[in-house]
Amino acid sequence: MSTNISIQPATSEDAGIILDFISQLADYEKLTHQVTATEEALRESLFGVRPYAECIIARYNGQPAGFALFFHNYSTFLAQPGIYLEDLFVIPALRGHGIGKALLTNLAGIAHDRGCGRLEWSVLDWNTPAQEFYKKLGAEPMDEWTVNRMTADAIARLAGK
Repeated sequence: MSTNISIQPATSEDAGIILDFISQLADYEKLTHQVTATEEALRESLFGVRPYAECIIARYNGQPAGFALFFHNYSTFLAQPGIYLEDLFVIPALRGHGIGKALLTNLAGIAHDRGCGRLEWSVLDWNTPAQEFYKKLGAEPMDEWTVNRMTADAIARLAGK
């Protein structure tokens, strides 16, 4: 890893940086219309009384360069926790400097230290640069699995609310 790269756990003071990265990621994925996150909501959900996820921030030459946001899941087959990587983003102008690999290496270290049996994430079908990057690091696509999602309205209907 380049000595110009540092990785640190995010703090509540980083909410604005995290929101900026989320916005840039959404723009790249052409999903800006789905972003409703605010700095206040991020502070509450990441650093409040009950944190629902964790975040690490990469800095390159001291400046914010990317982030990885993740949370624990659980494998019944392994009877072990796992980590699900929700988002990984590196500022486009800084790609190719080892920042993405540094973030994933750091996250793999967290997973190993916590006794996790899996580190998983999803990649958009059209994002071949990301797919190739992950394959080079040893990730295996899980083609036989289909991601399912329920949004707030569907959750409320199913819950009878």
